[in-house]
Amino acid sequence: MKKAVITIFLACMYSGLLPFHLHAQANYVPSPENLQAREDFQNRRFGMFIHWGIYSILGDGEWVMHNEHISYQDYSRLAGLFYPYAFDAKQWVALAKAAGVKYITITSRHHDGFSMFATKASPYNVVDATPWHHDPLKDLAEECHKQGIKLFFYYSLLDWGRPDYGFGQPIVDGKPLHADWDHYIQFMKTQLTELLTQYGPIGGIWFDGEWERPDANWHLDEIYALIHRLQPQALIVNNHHHDPEPGQDFQEFEKDLPGGNSHGWNTGGVSKTLPLESCETMNNSWGFTLADHHFKSVKQIIHLLVNDAGRNANLLLNVGPMPDGRIQQEFVDTLLAVGKWMQTYGNTIYNTRAGIIPPQPWGVSTQANGVQYLHILDVPENGILFIPDVSQRLLSAEDFDHHQPIRFKQQAEGIFIYLDPSRVNPVDQILVLKFASAGNRSFRNPIMSKP
Repeated sequence: MKKAVITIFLACMYSGLLPFHLHAQANYVPSPENLQAREDFQNRRFGMFIHWGIYSILGDGEWVMHNEHISYQDYSRLAGLFYPYAFDAKQWVALAKAAGVKYITITSRHHDGFSMFATKASPYNVVDATPWHHDPLKDLAEECHKQGIKLFFYYSLLDWGRPDYGFGQPIVDGKPLHADWDHYIQFMKTQLTELLTQYGPIGGIWFDGEWERPDANWHLDEIYALIHRLQPQALIVNNHHHDPEPGQDFQEFEKDLPGGNSHGWNTGGVSKTLPLESCETMNNSWGFTLADHHFKSVKQIIHLLVNDAGRNANLLLNVGPMPDGRIQQEFVDTLLAVGKWMQTYGNTIYNTRAGIIPPQPWGVSTQANGVQYLHILDVPENGILFIPDVSQRLLSAEDFDHHQPIRFKQQAEGIFIYLDPSRVNPVDQILVLKFASAGNRSFRNPIMSKP
C-alpha cells in the first residue's frame, strides 16, 4: 500500500498535478548537526531582525520602490548615494548582546534586488554599485563570531527588477511566460553558495517572497539540498505563510504569535515537531521609515517575548537602521531596557520550552529543569488566579521577585492562586511552580526525536 501511494505521488508530481511547493526535498532527513542546531536555536529564544538596504535613503520602508511605483532604472540610482559612514558592526552586535539577543538575521537581498554583500553574480551590489565599496555582511559575520551571536541571512526569492524573474508575468508550467526562469534559479544558487562559503558558519537562510508566485516551480528541492550540503547545520525557514514543507527546519509566523492570523497571511497550522519563530517590528515598519513614530513600549516587547516563549517560539524583533548605518535612538533605548529586564528574568525565557499550562487569557507558562514559570501578564483585579484542568499535584508556588511562598488551593476543577494585587510586578508577575510527577521532570525537546 505504501509503495503504491509513493508511486501515485511521484506520478502526480512529474505530471504537474501537484503544486510545485510540495516538491521541496520530499526525502529530507535532517543531519545530527542540523538537529542539534534546532535545539540550540530554540534555546536562544530572542533574535534581532535587521532590514537594511539602499531603500533606507528614502526613509519610507523597504517596499518604497513597489509602493511608489518607482522604475527599476530610477530606483537603482540610489546605490550611487549609499555611503553609510557611521556603520559599525561591533556596535550593532554589542547592542544586540546588551538587549539580551542571541542571534541576528539580516537582509542579504530584499525584494528590490539589491545585494548587500559582495557577489560575483551581479554588479548590483553594495561593493560594486556604491561609493562605499564595502561588504557590511563580512564585518557583521566576523563580529558575530567574535561575540558568540549566531548569524542568519535573509534572502528574497522574488525580485522586482531582474528581467529573468519577470515580475508580474503570468506563470505557465511553473515559469514566468516571458523570462529566463532557469537563469534566475541559477543566479540564486550562485548567490546562496557565496553566502554559505564566504562568511564562515552561519545559523541558516531565511527565505521570503515565495507567496508572490505560489504556482511557480522554485526548484526548492535543489536549493534546500544545496544549503544542507554546504552547511549541514544551517537551518532553513521559508516565510511563505502556509504549513512547513520538507527541507525546512523551523516555522515562521510574520507579525503574529504561532497560530495567529491577524493579517490574513498565516493559512497553515502550527508544527508540533519543528522549532517556531515569530517576527515583529518595533514600530510599524521593517525598513527605516522616517515618519513612523508608532514605537512599541518596553512592556509591549517583553510581552511579545514572553507570549512567544509560552507558545514554544522565538521572537525575532526587527530594527531598520538609518542610511548612515546607525540604529535610531528610540530603538536603542528600548532594546537596552529590554536587555536590563532579561538580565533579571532571562532564566525564565532562555533554554526553556512551553510549560505544561497552556496559554491563558492572563498569561503563559514556560519550563526548564523541572520548574514551571508562570508569567502573569494581566493580573486579575481581585488577585485570584485560576488555572483550569491541571492533573499534576502542585507542591509549591513562589514569587520569583521576592522568593516568598504564594498561597494556593488545588481542587478537581483546577488551581486557585491568591496574589496580593498591591505587590504584583506591573510588567510580568512571575511565579515559580513545582509539581509532582510529570510536572517536575526535566523537559525533553520533542523535535530531537523525529524530524
